[in-house]
Amino acid sequence: MFVETTGNAQAGRKVTSRQYWLALFIAAASALTIIPSKAQAQIVDDIEVNVPFQFHAGNVKLPAGQYRIHPLDDSDLTVMEISTVDGSTSALFQVEDTKTDSTPAKTEVIFNKYGDRYFLAKLFEEGGSSGSQVPQSPLRKENQSTNYGSSATRAGAP
Repeated sequence: MFVETTGNAQAGRKVTSRQYWLALFIAAASALTIIPSKAQAQIVDDIEVNVPFQFHAGNVKLPAGQYRIHPLDDSDLTVMEISTVDGSTSALFQVEDTKTDSTPAKTEVIFNKYGDRYFLAKLFEEGGSSGSQVPQSPLRKENQSTNYGSSATRAGAP
């Protein structure tokens, strides 16, 4: 049997090369699980979308128009900003992770409609099954509970 010892072995205790590499591997694997990752992410790029109707994003009512949506830097992908392309109107809203059953062929922005009101609901980037979902605002919950009936409306990126 061949045993190789490392120079840092304690007196009377021999550490084999195999044990050394196993300990190093376990330490590296543990470190990688602690480091936060944006790889599970939702929306990481800017999305440009034309919304042909008035809508709510979180607690803010926005007019129809051309919008740019992007995650805020240093928000851990939990806060996004929506702004008109010309920058005249903007709002912040919270998001959380969500998944879709089918991977979208192109970027989608999904609105829920209750009665005559539209609410920004979900965003998915082209080719990704992970996306972002807007938590229900009190107004959205109220409209949902009044039995207006609901439908989903998709607005694709240009």
